[in-house]
Amino acid sequence: MKEQLQAFITHYVEQAVSNEPSERYGLYHLETLERKKWSLQERNAEIVKARAKGAIDRIDEQDEVQEVYYWLHHHWLIRQKDHFYVEEALEKRKAEFYREQLMDDAILPLAESAPEDPASTTLDELDVTDPVIRAPFTYDRRKAVQYAERWWNSYNPKYEQFENDCTNFISQCLHEGGAPMRGYPNRGSGWWMQNNNWSYSWSVAHSLKNYLANSTTGLRAKEVSSARELKLGDVICYDFEGDGRYNHNTIVTAKDANGEPLVNAHTYNSRNRYWAYEDSTAYTPNIRYTFFTIVDD
Repeated sequence: MKEQLQAFITHYVEQAVSNEPSERYGLYHLETLERKKWSLQERNAEIVKARAKGAIDRIDEQDEVQEVYYWLHHHWLIRQKDHFYVEEALEKRKAEFYREQLMDDAILPLAESAPEDPASTTLDELDVTDPVIRAPFTYDRRKAVQYAERWWNSYNPKYEQFENDCTNFISQCLHEGGAPMRGYPNRGSGWWMQNNNWSYSWSVAHSLKNYLANSTTGLRAKEVSSARELKLGDVICYDFEGDGRYNHNTIVTAKDANGEPLVNAHTYNSRNRYWAYEDSTAYTPNIRYTFFTIVDD
C-alpha cells in the first residue's frame, strides 16, 4: 500500500506542473488540482515547481478493504508575470484500498462547524456590546502577519487548540496584532479567550463575522466591497453554501502580482493561498465572501 500511495503522490506532483489537463489516476479524477490550475490560469499564473510530503496517520481495515488516513503537505512555487511566491497547504486525505489495490483517494471535507457552536443560540442575536470603556489601540498589521506566518502549520501552546481551528487561529492573529479582548466571562458577549474558556466570537466562524460587523469598541472592522481593498492583516469570511451562515475565516498575509490577497488559514492549514478558495472541496457556485479591514480604535 505504501508504494502505491507514494506513486499516487508522485503523479499528483507531476500533474501540478503539467500544462495539460490532469490525467485520470485509477478510477477517479484529480478534481481539486484541476480547479487550482484553472484558478491560476484565470490570474495569469502557473505552478512552475511542486513537491509534496506525506505522513500516514492511521489505517482502518475491515475484511479486504483498507482505509488509509494521511496528511499531505504541498509546496507550490507559483509564477505570476515576473512575480514568484510559494503557496503551502496541509491536507488530510483518505485513500481506499481493496485487496491492497488503490481504488480511491480524496481530501476529507472541510469541517463546517466550529468547537462549541451553540446550536440553540441564534448567533445573529448574540450581544457584541460592552459598556466598559477601554483604552484605544493601534492594530499592528506586521505583528499579526508575522504570527500568521509563524503558526500557519503548527499550534501555539499558549492558546487552546481545536479540531476545527480556523476561527481560533484568526482570533489569535488579531490578538497578537494588538486587538484587545473584552466581554469575559459572558461567552455570548465581546471577543475573548481566558481561563480555559472563550467567547463564541473567538472560536465560531459565523459569530466572529457578526462580531466584526457590529463591534463599536476594541477590535473593530469596516466591511469593504472587494478583496483588492484589503490590507495585510485584514480578514475574509466565507459562506461556502451561500445560505447566510459563515463557516470559515482567513487572514491576508500577502498580495499577488495583480494586487489580489493571499491568505493563511487553519483547519486545513494553508499559507499564501489565493483568497477565493476556488480549489477547495467546500467551494460551491453559491459562495459568498465578506471582506473586513481592521480599523484602529
